[in-house]
Amino acid sequence: MMTRSQSDERGANVRFPPPLVFVGSTLLGVGLDYIAPIPFFTSTWMRVLGIIVLLAGLALMIAAVREFRRTGQDPKPWKPSPELVLQGPYLLTRNPMYVGFTIVQFGLGVALGNLWISLLAPVALLVVHFIAVLPEERYLEEKFEDAYREYRRRVRRYV
Repeated sequence: MMTRSQSDERGANVRFPPPLVFVGSTLLGVGLDYIAPIPFFTSTWMRVLGIIVLLAGLALMIAAVREFRRTGQDPKPWKPSPELVLQGPYLLTRNPMYVGFTIVQFGLGVALGNLWISLLAPVALLVVHFIAVLPEERYLEEKFEDAYREYRRRVRRYV
């Protein structure tokens, strides 16, 4: 049975959904390409490469969400985390969903021949770093203490 303190528990202090940062920066890239296009070499091979990169990022995101679901957790950062997720892509990066979003956006830009979208992918990750990653890390360290510090020591934040 869940106690009142457990049911009142909040997750990390993340107030804006990180996926919307990537959507917004992608849309900004579309707008910037319309206003000030950057010449970008496009060919069938570049488009195929962009799609492959996009699919790799999507696979990383799906694997990360699957690990959350496998442990019965909600991947939304503002929801409580009953346990650390340490399997699958979390063995390679502490933030596979955000890395995946960045890779998807970069690949989309290449596939569409829109350099703005690709250039804004690391900018979106930088924004997410401050609005989500740092609050998540504070929450996880406060909640899981030494277990999270050990995980943080073993696994890189991004790549």
